[in-house]
Amino acid sequence: MRRIVHLDADAFYASVEQRDDPRLRGVPVAVGSASGRGVVMTASYEARAFGVKSAMPSAEAARRCPELQFVAPRMDVYREVSREIFAIYRSYTAAVEPLALDEAYLDVSEPLRGPPSGTRIAERIRREVRERTGLTVSAGVSYCKFVAKLASDDAKPDGVKTVPPEAAAAYLADLPVRRIHGVGPRTAERLAALGVATAGDVAAQDPALLEAHFGKVGRDLWRMARGEDDRPVDPNRVRKSVSSETTFARDRVGLAELAEALPGVCDDTAHRARRAGVRGRGVVVKVKDDQHQIHTRQVRLPAATDDAATLHAVAAEVLATRVPLDRPVRLLGVGVTALEDGTVHQPPLFEVGGAVGFEGEREVGRAADARPPEGSGGADDRDAGGDEDPPA
Repeated sequence: MRRIVHLDADAFYASVEQRDDPRLRGVPVAVGSASGRGVVMTASYEARAFGVKSAMPSAEAARRCPELQFVAPRMDVYREVSREIFAIYRSYTAAVEPLALDEAYLDVSEPLRGPPSGTRIAERIRREVRERTGLTVSAGVSYCKFVAKLASDDAKPDGVKTVPPEAAAAYLADLPVRRIHGVGPRTAERLAALGVATAGDVAAQDPALLEAHFGKVGRDLWRMARGEDDRPVDPNRVRKSVSSETTFARDRVGLAELAEALPGVCDDTAHRARRAGVRGRGVVVKVKDDQHQIHTRQVRLPAATDDAATLHAVAAEVLATRVPLDRPVRLLGVGVTALEDGTVHQPPLFEVGGAVGFEGEREVGRAADARPPEGSGGADDRDAGGDEDPPA
């Protein structure tokens, strides 16, 4: 039986800023740009009380919280703090799978030091992180990654929650389906139409029925709802792409309607890239039509980027000139590939409306249903990513 710990720093960027600037302590803080096109990267818990959250447009955040203090991100500082935190993690186990600068899975089944208890090791790690960095880390402890991640979310802020195998069924029974990995608003609506509202409801279904409705994803949802997750902690996991997708409540027809949704998708993708600490030299635009036919176009850029305005400029031109839009569209996605470390800041490659050079264009036909990659949004829903921000 594995002992898996999911660790997630609380409001990481904002907490670092409040630690380093006493004037920001106890006040609502947003890390990001206050400009009209700015996006919140991370919000302090004081700001979250007003409904401010990551990936929210800065203008909307300021409207919700007039006292909000915007702070420019200091990626070099966050990376250095992350290195300190991960050094502590790796002193307990070599099996550390980074998900972001502030988030990781640890397999402590055979720890390098410390007691043979996932909960006690999690508490020791939390104490060491607080003593060395002045920051708090929340932890979830369980026998698998899925349940450990849920427990970590429930432990926030500054807590630890343990779910042993014998308690998993009761813990999952009343869990809303939206908290199952890969379920977003559209999938939740389709599950609701089947009378399914909780993980317990999913677990009670015939897996063949779920597979008939949702493809292979349906059986994966059934397994997750039953607490069956045999994915190992992978310290060598390499991120290959970062993307965001949105499935529309009603199909969009024509370029003008899709263009309205494009900025939000690009903002989400840029936020995810920054959270992962990467930039991409490739930009991918994806649409799924009302017949579930998927079309993608990929272009290469002269330099890697994580800038939302650049992504929007490139994606808008791709969408207007390269993507077939002869059928109504139900899903729109934008991603970055050919990833590079994002430590060195690069300015936007283009102004909005600037010329873009294209290469490496490709199209993919009907795609089989697949379980979404860990850390991504749902199979058919846009998700701005986790609470915090950029991977170690």
